[in-house]
Amino acid sequence: MAHIIVVGNEKGGAGKSTVSIHVATALARMGHRVAVLDLDLRQKTFARYTENRKRFMAEAGLDLPFPAYHDLPEVDPASLQPGENIYDHRLSAAVAALEPDNDFILIDCPGSHTRLSQVAHSLADTLVTPLNDSFIDFDLLARIDGDGEKILGPSVYSEMVWNARQLRAQAGLKPIDWVVLRNRLGAQNMVNKAKMEKAIERLAKRIGFRVAPGFNERVIFRELFPRGLTLLDLKDIGVKGLNISNIAARQELRDLMKSLKLPGVDVNF
Repeated sequence: MAHIIVVGNEKGGAGKSTVSIHVATALARMGHRVAVLDLDLRQKTFARYTENRKRFMAEAGLDLPFPAYHDLPEVDPASLQPGENIYDHRLSAAVAALEPDNDFILIDCPGSHTRLSQVAHSLADTLVTPLNDSFIDFDLLARIDGDGEKILGPSVYSEMVWNARQLRAQAGLKPIDWVVLRNRLGAQNMVNKAKMEKAIERLAKRIGFRVAPGFNERVIFRELFPRGLTLLDLKDIGVKGLNISNIAARQELRDLMKSLKLPGVDVNF
């Protein structure tokens, strides 16, 4: 059965879609069968990425590997059991249909708390949570004191993950491998950065997640999206001399894929 990767965070602007696009496409380029569901039913960033990629390939005459994007299936409300939520049914039906024929199913969650996102977290074999490297975003995981030194307790998102873990345990499923990415790193106060690093390390031990490197803030990600491209496509489209920033970004993607420790994945790019 497919390994389910959920990319989630209840805060917008943390780079979830950038991470989702690059992880899913990297897996496809390595020969894995990858299906993608985008639970942001309003914005549908991953769906637009797929459309952009198909259009660019047609215009450029290229055949680039990419994951298969799927919309949630429509469900007749009359088919629901008493008390059954229609969104739960749509998500479970999508996963059930995709599991037999794929190695991985990646679910890109919206930057807010929704019923769909909550259910998706309980399905995750691997949960990836991109986090801007600031205490504003850290507050989503835990409450801290004014000096950023003492953790006062878990916050809303951590509690949701804890509930998802409980549901999986009750169902006899293996525990979620929760990976928090320090994402969109950039120039900032080094003292604050060191405090953030220590706080995340303390919290990781307390509530049980792994810390992995994410992406630095780079213009290249915004430039590639309109064409549906990723860092791994640059050579295929004729970019021969990669600049230092692009080489560094490619290494960040390689480090990220290695740190996820996905089953059967040999990072070879």
